[in-house]
Amino acid sequence: MSVKVILLEDEDLVRGGIRMILDADPDIEVVAEDGDGANATELVTKHRPDVVLTDIQMPVVGGLEVTRRLTALPDAPAVALLTTFDLDEYVHAALRDGAAGFLLKDTPPRELASAVHVVAGGEAMLSPRITTKLLSTFAGNSNAHAAQARTAELTAREREVAVAVAQGLNNAEIASKLYMSQSTVKVHLGRIMTKLDAANRTQVAITTHDAGLI
Repeated sequence: MSVKVILLEDEDLVRGGIRMILDADPDIEVVAEDGDGANATELVTKHRPDVVLTDIQMPVVGGLEVTRRLTALPDAPAVALLTTFDLDEYVHAALRDGAAGFLLKDTPPRELASAVHVVAGGEAMLSPRITTKLLSTFAGNSNAHAAQARTAELTAREREVAVAVAQGLNNAEIASKLYMSQSTVKVHLGRIMTKLDAANRTQVAITTHDAGLI
């Protein structure tokens, strides 16, 4: 079954290039595209995508507001941000609002398509390189106390899983590292997300970092 994608990007050349990459994957279907996020909710309601790829900065409605609007919908699609990796508060805010992660616009074609499948499967796009830079950029913020209070509810094993998520490991890698099955990882992750009030793995990673666990 194909992964349905909506693409939001204001630069025609960039949007066309990304679409070509996604169209080359027989298991990805771009069901709609737009140069702005103003109509994102309507497009999602009409096409019911699995993933929405959205640029952060667009003329009328940017990626941050798109993320807020879409993650508030019932059966919301996974929202992934497209960025040139000029990290700023907008990226951080979008992740906190429930975005599944973000992609660099110069991501190699194979990795871009792979990332879409990863996000559609419910995991975050958090490579170790991107995670490290993102989290270190926002280290020392004012959320430490709240994050510490939440992570205090985690068991020792859940903390190990949360740290692994914050390090950018996927479920298979966590299972191998911590000597447990992938199904056990999923159980732990579900409990972690509930205790941390996290919508996805990205929020788990941010809270774990804010709490000083990594």
